[in-house]
Amino acid sequence: MLPDDTAALIGRIPLFALLDDAQRATLAAHLRWICLPGGQYLFKAGEVAEALYLLRSGSLGVFDGPADLVRQVSADDCVGEIGLLSGEALRYSVRALRDCELLRLDREVFEHLVERHPRAMLGVARQAMDRLIRRERHVELPDKPRTFAILPVDRDVPVRGLAIQLAQALEAYGSCMVVDAEHGASRGSDWFAEREAHVRFVIYLDDNGDASWRLRCLRQADVLLLPALAAQPARPWPEAAPGHPARVRHRPRHLLLIHPAHRVLHGAARRWRAPFSGELQHHHICGEGDIPRIARLISGHARGLVLAGGGARGLAHLGALRALREAGHDFDAIGGTSIGAIIGAGVANLWSIEQMMRVYYEAFVRGKPLSDWTLPMVALTRGRRAAIMLRQAFGAIDIEDLERPFFCVSTNLSGEGRVVHRHGPLWLWLRATSSIPGILPPVLHHGHVYVDGALVDNLPTDVMAQDGVAHITAVSIRADIALRAQAEEFATPPWWRLWWRQRRGTGWPGLVSTLTRAAMVNSEATGEHCRERADLLITPPLEHVGMLDWRDWQLAVDSGYRETLRVLEAREQSTLPCKDADAAVEG
Repeated sequence: MLPDDTAALIGRIPLFALLDDAQRATLAAHLRWICLPGGQYLFKAGEVAEALYLLRSGSLGVFDGPADLVRQVSADDCVGEIGLLSGEALRYSVRALRDCELLRLDREVFEHLVERHPRAMLGVARQAMDRLIRRERHVELPDKPRTFAILPVDRDVPVRGLAIQLAQALEAYGSCMVVDAEHGASRGSDWFAEREAHVRFVIYLDDNGDASWRLRCLRQADVLLLPALAAQPARPWPEAAPGHPARVRHRPRHLLLIHPAHRVLHGAARRWRAPFSGELQHHHICGEGDIPRIARLISGHARGLVLAGGGARGLAHLGALRALREAGHDFDAIGGTSIGAIIGAGVANLWSIEQMMRVYYEAFVRGKPLSDWTLPMVALTRGRRAAIMLRQAFGAIDIEDLERPFFCVSTNLSGEGRVVHRHGPLWLWLRATSSIPGILPPVLHHGHVYVDGALVDNLPTDVMAQDGVAHITAVSIRADIALRAQAEEFATPPWWRLWWRQRRGTGWPGLVSTLTRAAMVNSEATGEHCRERADLLITPPLEHVGMLDWRDWQLAVDSGYRETLRVLEAREQSTLPCKDADAAVEG
């Protein structure tokens, strides 16, 4: 028997937007209800499409191969329509990420409807083709999660207050309901589907440890939230057992570490993450302000900051950050490359602008990290001063100990190419991401060789976007230093002639300038694409600042500040006509 809301479900699906009420009723009469448990395939790549499916409740994953998730399908959407229209073998496999209820429309019925309502079904075909084009162009974003399961490691974790605060924070993006064992135990699948259809978010809460209810929470959730008391000894979750339904892959898992005394306990994240395998994000909860941040991150409404590399020019980030903070901008996740990663780590550690100005002035201007020159068998400098500078600035903490989610990018010369670092000693990976080849020696770690991330990705907005961050602010440092020559030569002259030419300014480009410029050439090919990913892009004019001329630090800071103010003002001005029009309508 079909659910009572079948016609309403059809009306909510864009694919059938052109059907009138009578046509939707006809369509509803020919649908068949099916239930698909989490982990099971709806169909596999290579099969011939025999039906299209309307997802009433649950979450489906579209996979290219056994593990590569192409996109996620949430309730009020459909799958299989393109294969049904084309008649070709299905390109992707579709698997239930959690328990799903679907309505099936068989091929024969679809063809019968085409014969009876050709104009309306032509609109369906056009909608399907439009969806195909958008997917091929990668402009269709993955669906945002709607249901969350809060599954504490044990009953000592105070999860009810956490659930209430999280629900209040999610209300900013849509209605939210908390369902616990008292209200949801012994209910049928229709009851859960009805709740999920009438609110934007549902939080399934396990606060009593009942095994059957906990399993139901698991089966209903798009996202698993795993709270624990950070100060307690780490232990695995019951759901980590082999064969448990929670091991269905591609459902995001978030470890929520509740800290005492409103400060992060260093080492807690590493301890609690150790029992897990696979993808896992973690978040520190030290105060009430952390709950809204987590709500934005898990629901697809987060704001991210990405900072580029650029040597001394990168100190413009400090001016940009000052202007952004004065304008009230805050960020839920931070990432960067080279000096952008070093400054971004300060943001992720919740340093004030004044503290960052003081630390980075001491580190780069007074500390002169590139002054330990050596015989250039590996690089021009030993790299020791740079490592000491980073250890002094950040201590011995891990990336996991930062208050906000953070990543940095390096280049692995041992065959892996770009590497995104989210774990391990913070100072070590900051040292790796800033290792300009030939100037700083590479970082050697576990048999691999790591150098500056700017070689492959100087502005990793793509990494931030893949993390599901909705709004990205990026500060780009262009490497527009054009090296010019005033002589036609292919080999350096004797040293005394070279010295004389260098004094007159007509000699060869300097070694440091050549190495610095060469280190950023490759990433410029992808730079424009990465800049396009940013919702708010700031590119300070820095032609007057040398790439390694730290004495011009104040010029860089001032340029970053002025350009950010200009960009923010221009964006505000661009929205004024809309606001004025709205005011006129209201008047």
